Amino acid sequence: MGTLVSLGTPLSDVLLIGGTVAPGPNGKTAIWNVSTGSPAYLNAIDPATGASLLSAALPGADGSYAVAATPDGTIYAGTYNNGHLYRLRPGGTVEDLGRPIASETFIWRITTDDQGNVYGGTFPNGKVFRYDDKTGAVRDYGTVKPGQTYVKSIDYADGKIYTGSLPDAHIMEVDATTGAITELPSPPGLGDPADKVVYDLNARGGRVYARISTAFPGPLYVWDIASRTWVDEIPNAHGLDISPIGADGSLYLIQNSELKKYDPATKTLTGTGLTFTGRIQNTRSIGYADLGLPDYPGTSVVGTLWRGEEFRYNPQTGKSEIFQTQVRREPIEILSVAGGKDKIYAGGFLNGGVSVVDPSTGAATFNRFSQVEALMEGSDGKLWIGAYPEARLYAYDQTQPWSSPEYSPGPPGTPDNPTQLLNLKPDLLQTRARALAEVNGKIAVGTVPDGDRLGGALVIYDPKTNTAQKYRNVVQDECVFGLTARQGIVYGGTSIVGGLSTTPPTRDAGTVFAWDVAKSKKLWETVPVPGAATVSSVTFGPDGLLWGVAGKTVFAVDPHSGKMLTSFALGTTNSSGDIVATPDAVYVSIDLNKIYRIAPGKKQTPTLFLEHAHRRLGVRGDHQLLLTSGSELFRVDISR
Repeated sequence: MGTLVSLGTPLSDVLLIGGTVAPGPNGKTAIWNVSTGSPAYLNAIDPATGASLLSAALPGADGSYAVAATPDGTIYAGTYNNGHLYRLRPGGTVEDLGRPIASETFIWRITTDDQGNVYGGTFPNGKVFRYDDKTGAVRDYGTVKPGQTYVKSIDYADGKIYTGSLPDAHIMEVDATTGAITELPSPPGLGDPADKVVYDLNARGGRVYARISTAFPGPLYVWDIASRTWVDEIPNAHGLDISPIGADGSLYLIQNSELKKYDPATKTLTGTGLTFTGRIQNTRSIGYADLGLPDYPGTSVVGTLWRGEEFRYNPQTGKSEIFQTQVRREPIEILSVAGGKDKIYAGGFLNGGVSVVDPSTGAATFNRFSQVEALMEGSDGKLWIGAYPEARLYAYDQTQPWSSPEYSPGPPGTPDNPTQLLNLKPDLLQTRARALAEVNGKIAVGTVPDGDRLGGALVIYDPKTNTAQKYRNVVQDECVFGLTARQGIVYGGTSIVGGLSTTPPTRDAGTVFAWDVAKSKKLWETVPVPGAATVSSVTFGPDGLLWGVAGKTVFAVDPHSGKMLTSFALGTTNSSGDIVATPDAVYVSIDLNKIYRIAPGKKQTPTLFLEHAHRRLGVRGDHQLLLTSGSELFRVDISR
């Protein structure tokens, strides 16, 4: 039936999210970070050389936003997807302390107090916990703000825990002893806190610094704890942290793409001359270190950026630099896959990236890029890329050098390639360009909304005129998960979920729809599988029918009317799968571990074609399927 061939891991890079500056394995100051991977690794870097001092696996964890040190130099990391807390004592080995709260799968951020206790904020119930460093006892402070599912940021000062929430911007003060919770007033000028995020929060020198924004710059508000008033607003501040208070009472942060010194007493910012470029300009750690280098006498400001670069600045000499450290690269989970005429394309999750892969050898050319939701080789030979966040559409001309000013710039003067053509957040409030299809030389984009809202969009982009037709809520309160096209008509599969999957759906099943591009009109809409939340993928079979998959069920509808013609319940779960077609049959992913084949004919009986764990299913040419499993790419050569 088919031969499974591994093509290796086409995507690998550095992704650092959480970090801190604290004593290292050699007793000297080190920069600590967790590198995203399967598993994630806790890393210590020598700030003087960028050399790796330690790299220790965190089994079961995929990554961490949450790294903190206790006064005795113990390093803690709170992780995502498994929601565990890990500990590394000086001179010891990493300990997996398990999940502090059984219901919580994501520890967003952590902080510590003077006694070495650890405080963390969680998802999906927006809780705060305390872990006793000496006894291992856990205190659950509960959900700090009803209706807020994420404690996105947290810090501790003088017996109080301060938290920031998502999806709405609420700043809470929790008494660490009594558990009493008080909400701070919204900063002046913030307006409605709905659909805003307290992305970063730091307690420094009697003040709380709360940045209400996203991964991109936004206002940093300053709360004076003693007077209980908001005393300053710093515009265009970057995350993810600000430095501790220095010996002169000041601190450092990135503002307007430059490392700046902030004096809390005078509320003034002073530039350092150290500037940052690219789309992401956030600190992953920031603190102070004595480097012992000629141009860096005394104490310097040090930290890391998301791709493993170190930045440093010396206040005495004004010397600064950014350079690549030796932190380890990790394989990247494949989020999107597509087949081309003579290539395979793979797009990365979280770390992002686009790789062009040789189908025969697996040799891959990796390019740093955004998280990639969808890929498609167009009839013009260009690679079309659907990106997250902001539901961006790019076109990559493969005859010209890759040069992304946001992620991986080429030599000075190199034209942008890929070229950004759409950003669907400002006007349509979308975040994921989840699906792509070509229709009469135009590119159809299906999207998932941003934030805590419902309703995706269908956008038809015309490369010839560089214009786009944009339609929100083509299917009311549903987002677009899958697309295909034929004879001027775009067909889509939709989902009832919202951007964060926190807003209760208004509908009870995903749909299939048909959209006439020339007439800008929806022709029909149907629910193929009542109760199934998502129709994750659609395609045309060799029989001319429109086939789709909704959880455990594969189905076919009449493309002219949307009338249901046949369906088969094949699975045991509602995992979102893909469906693809060759000239001979339809192939459908079920339960993320089985692929069924359905050949045209009167019986149309599904047969188990292959059993192998996978996330995405694609097709290249007439006789080759593509599978992804974690970071590994496979091809399946179909017997002819």
